[in-house]
Amino acid sequence: MTQPLVAPAADTGADVAPPVRRRGRWIPYLLLLPGLLWLAIFFVLPMLTVASTSLQEGSLAQGYELTWRLANYTEAAQRYAAQFSRAFLFAAASTVLALVVSYPLAYFIAFKAGRWRNLLLLLVIAPFFTSFLIRTLAWKIILSDSGWVVGTFQTLGLLPEQGRLLATSVAVIAGLTYNFLPFMTLPLYASLEKIDRSLIEAATDLYASPFTAFWKVTWPLSLPGVVAGTLLTFIPAAGDFVNVRFLGTPSQSMIGNVIESRFLVVLDYPTAAALSFTLMLAILLLVGLYVRRAGTETIV
Repeated sequence: MTQPLVAPAADTGADVAPPVRRRGRWIPYLLLLPGLLWLAIFFVLPMLTVASTSLQEGSLAQGYELTWRLANYTEAAQRYAAQFSRAFLFAAASTVLALVVSYPLAYFIAFKAGRWRNLLLLLVIAPFFTSFLIRTLAWKIILSDSGWVVGTFQTLGLLPEQGRLLATSVAVIAGLTYNFLPFMTLPLYASLEKIDRSLIEAATDLYASPFTAFWKVTWPLSLPGVVAGTLLTFIPAAGDFVNVRFLGTPSQSMIGNVIESRFLVVLDYPTAAALSFTLMLAILLLVGLYVRRAGTETIV
């Protein structure tokens, strides 16, 4: 018996499987949640508290009231303009000195150290094994009037017989430079270590002198490390107050010393908070101009 022929059904596309549902699309956001909570609790809330305090008026005995007093900012900026200028001047000087010292050191570690590289990097970060305070006190001993540094400088005629280094601007800048030196060295090393050596060899093959090869190849390729290192050095140096306390005098006081005194000694919280915000905004402005001028893109 002949079976009837049945034509196959036309494919209308009605039975196409639905798209697979994207699973786990919220996992990255959930992973970010602990960090966001940390920033909200320990950064955003304190910043809002300081902002509120900077707009208050009153006294510790009578209590403070939020009156939106913007005069706290103008009065603080006018009264302590010298300390602001000194803070930025000292921070800039220490940043330049740190760059001058750190660049040859980072260059040597990246290109010449060989199997001693890890040991030298360990020595760079070794100061972090002791506290910031102990390191600063060590410089107070080194630069003391009876120390070997002053004696050597006097012998060489670089200091007069009764000259001194401690309690001077030189001592403060030296302390800032030393304490923040690793923050300059490590970004420079990270940037120099990534440079393709064949680019330098190509420059020398094209009859470039060692200096020209450095200036045209190595220096531009290391600029991201220079920018990062200068920022990591300048920003904390501008707000530092420990080095002036132990290595300087009130005549070298920076804005960080004023803020620390207003918060902990005078107990003038609105002025201290206004100074803190003014310092932060000034640093953000300077950093923004610097980054815009220097650039942060990796040059290839």
